[in-house]
Amino acid sequence: MAVDRGFDATLSLPVGPSGMLAANADRERTIDVLKASFAEGRLTRAEFGDRMARVQAARTYGELGALIADLPAGPLGGPWHYPNVGYPPQMARPATNSMAVAALTCGIAEFLTMGLTAIPAIVLGHAARRQVRRTGEAGDGMALAGLILGWAGIVLITAAISALVIIAAHSAHTVVVHDDPLIVIKPGPAVPPVKVG
Repeated sequence: MAVDRGFDATLSLPVGPSGMLAANADRERTIDVLKASFAEGRLTRAEFGDRMARVQAARTYGELGALIADLPAGPLGGPWHYPNVGYPPQMARPATNSMAVAALTCGIAEFLTMGLTAIPAIVLGHAARRQVRRTGEAGDGMALAGLILGWAGIVLITAAISALVIIAAHSAHTVVVHDDPLIVIKPGPAVPPVKVG
């Protein structure tokens, strides 16, 4: 049989196994209930003093619960609210997708590896965006940046290779033609073949 441990969220009263040890926060909540009951006239000064002393000596939920069992949880029997302790509520941030981190890393690394990591950046970027949509993790921007860097690297590498091929093809077929009529190319004297003998 499952038993809730801690305080009842609606009444702020100690609940749980009666033998479970009580914390200082549990005692403070019980003291607040006693103070409210004393202020409303439900307890006499002597009863309030006696119960306050017993709260300080109480070690378990059962002992604390017995001290306030006959009292309402707050003014007019409604739920007893405690002031905020000053900490803003913390929103759980979704985890960052590891493939998105890898895609961005490969996209940046292609500048250092002369484009070798461009294709892994694209593959990881697509896989990461698919996972982010499915799981709700953070990292869609990282995956997109990895994709963009990967495709930009492919385009730059393709352009550089194409430029080199065009330059090489053009330089292999270069013929020097002199259209200047003042330059006359005269054939030199014929050299007779040398006989080795």
